[in-house]
Formats: sequence, C-alpha cells, structure tokens
Amino acid sequence: MTEQSKELLVPSDTYLKSGIHIGTKFKTKHMAKFIYKTRPDGLSVLNIQQIDQRLRIFAKLLSRYDPEDILVVSRRETGWRPVKMLSKHTNIRVIAGRYTPGLLTNSSLEVYTEAKILVVTDSKPDKNAIKDAMKIGIPVVALCDTNNQSNNIDFVVPCNNKGKKSLALVFWILANEYLCIRGQLNKGQSVTESFEDFSEE
Repeated sequence: MTEQSKELLVPSDTYLKSGIHIGTKFKTKHMAKFIYKTRPDGLSVLNIQQIDQRLRIFAKLLSRYDPEDILVVSRRETGWRPVKMLSKHTNIRVIAGRYTPGLLTNSSLEVYTEAKILVVTDSKPDKNAIKDAMKIGIPVVALCDTNNQSNNIDFVVPCNNKGKKSLALVFWILANEYLCIRGQLNKGQSVTESFEDFSEE
C-alpha cells in the first residue's frame, strides 16, 4: 500500500473498484475544480484525493447532528439500499423514493417532519427537497457528479452519484465515520457489513 493510499479513508483500490471517480461526458463549471482528467472516451474522471477529503469533512459535519435531526433523500433508485443501510446502522432518517413536496415546510401535512440538515444523492431528482430546505434555511449537502449544478448547495461531495457501487461506498464510509466520530465505533472498526452489502443486488 502506498503512503498516499494509507492516508485515505479506504485504500485507493477500493475507490477505483467502486467507480466513485468516474463522471459523465458532460461537465458543469461548478464541478470543473474536482475533475482530474477527461478519458479518451470522453468521460470525466474525478480526483480521488478530493473525493476522500470531502467525504471526511462531510462525515465531521454530519456528526455534529443527532440522527433524528438529519434527513437523507434519494429519489434515484440506485441510492435506495445504500441510504437504508446507512439508516440501519446510524438511525439517520432517510427517504428512499419520492420526496413529498412540503414535507419539511407544511406542518398540516400528515408526513410533515423537521430536520436541521438535508443530504441528497443528486441535486436534480432531489430538487424538491432542496427547495424546501432553502425555505426553512437548513444546510444542504449534495453528492454531485460532473454534470451537476451546485446552486443552492452548501456543501458538495464530488462522486459518481449514479453507480450502485459508488453510492454504496459513499454511504458505507459515511456510516463508519459518523459512528466513529460520535464514539459508537472504535477507530479502525467498521460496521458488520462490507461496502458491497450496501449495494443494490
């Protein structure tokens, strides 16, 4: 293992195997600073060091909040199992599937809930949740691929936010780091399942 991969949250091989760094052929100016290179086939490649660094900051940020104050939303189907597994281990609240507009803002709704921070797996399909978070003034963290805009996002986590293995790894790392920072796991320990277990079959 190289010195560089020792410093990462997981070995660089694990990042590469998950495809977390493989972006799309389209890139926005918002995401340009996270792009390492463009492959001959036109796909953008994200910088693994920056992904790792942002995941660390993301976990530290979330760890300041109790699980019941966090809401994670994933309209994208490849994110459903990863966010449910995150919830299973941390008790963080998640919505896997359609977000009901007004859920965070309209107290007369039966499903109304309060949150102090919102996490979305993709700012495009999860735009209704972001709109609501903006109305009530809570911070928004978004997993963003090379084709995402980052308007109205307080903190961007650059990654492949479409691939099932990539999303599994993001939420596996997050579960481990969140529990570790909050003293529920010892340093070097991890949850019982592997990151592959966080992935859709």
